[in-house]
Amino acid sequence: MTNTSTGTVQRAFRIVEALAHEPEGIALADLAGEIGLPKSACHRLLAELTAIGYVRQLRDRGEYVLTSKLPAVGLAFLGGAGIVDIAQPIIDRLAEVSGELVRLAIVDGDRLTFVAKAQGARSGLRYDPDMGIDVRLSCSAGGHAWLMTLSDERATELVARQGFGPAKEFGPKAPTTFRALMKVLEEDRKRGYAMIVEQYAPGMTAMAAPVTRRGATGAIGVITIAGPLIRLTPQRMLELGQPLVAAAAELGLSGATSPIFRLQAAR
Repeated sequence: MTNTSTGTVQRAFRIVEALAHEPEGIALADLAGEIGLPKSACHRLLAELTAIGYVRQLRDRGEYVLTSKLPAVGLAFLGGAGIVDIAQPIIDRLAEVSGELVRLAIVDGDRLTFVAKAQGARSGLRYDPDMGIDVRLSCSAGGHAWLMTLSDERATELVARQGFGPAKEFGPKAPTTFRALMKVLEEDRKRGYAMIVEQYAPGMTAMAAPVTRRGATGAIGVITIAGPLIRLTPQRMLELGQPLVAAAAELGLSGATSPIFRLQAAR
């Protein structure tokens, strides 16, 4: 592939990723400015993405939006990999026990991405952030659960590559230095699972356990429980530690039938 074609593909995916955060559509000029492309180049790529069915233009206002084709491709991939079929009953049971949001994220190279969930909260506050996003490793329970299975050197490398992110975007107790993060990971390793209080978002807590398989380096995924601090207190998280770890172990055993989990274990 030539450098020109590589750049074109990169720009096209930048457009797709930007549109993923604009479900109501975005104007050409705004999109071009957001991703740093000339309007003419952005328009040309949008036309190509529209022609193959991944983007459409709203008739009434002219903004561009993603179609359902990309999510359909992702769901087909996950369905073929067997992840949802394997994980959903386990996630559903843990959501029932915890009464909170339970999610599964898979390790994909250097990224951690949520792929399945179950909402256990029946009333009151419900915490349900976007699915399909890359997990912020430095200040999320899921990120910590993965990092705790790696060497400090590897964990530092992954966080350095992703960055800590602007402090204003996360909770008041989010680690902002590698020293602080390594201290948190040390505590997580001793406990056997990660716990965070107001690190990812103000007023929110979460816990996560790594999903591991024999022969794999580090976790192949993580299972998380998240909710409001007023309900998912540190004491409540300690009470849920055993069910969480048990669910992670069950996922590790059941995941032998999933091509993705088998591939991760072989790396």
